[in-house]
Amino acid sequence: MPKKYSVQILTFTFMKPDSHLLVTELTFKTSRSGGAGGQNVNKVATKVELDFDIRNSQFLNDLQKTTIETKLSSRIVGDGILQIISQSERSQLGNKQLVIKKFHELIKECFKVQKKRMPTKISKGIKERRLKSKKRRGEIKKLRNLSPE
Repeated sequence: MPKKYSVQILTFTFMKPDSHLLVTELTFKTSRSGGAGGQNVNKVATKVELDFDIRNSQFLNDLQKTTIETKLSSRIVGDGILQIISQSERSQLGNKQLVIKKFHELIKECFKVQKKRMPTKISKGIKERRLKSKKRRGEIKKLRNLSPE
């Protein structure tokens, strides 16, 4: 009974924020992207950088902010700013959509509650079959060592 209670508390405290509301707090920067692309690369700013200020977010509570900061620490630069970059598409709009999609996926993964692994017990029948096959294997090897004399 206590396990159910603790799981309910866990899901309540790590309630996933609405990532569609968080989109209103995003800031975007554009610049020229590198790589192949001919003249288009030199003229058009297609690279998109998404910045999300975690600490100053109005839609996240303190627990959610610390969860994001710990789980996405490799992507956080400066003072709690989550940064995602995309330059794979040829258009700025395509890169912007890709960056927003990545942002939604990161937030979703960040608040996914992992199931606790339940240890399994090896059944008696499986143990017996394993020992029987080992015994059979040993008998075969013994027969190899017998000399025909």
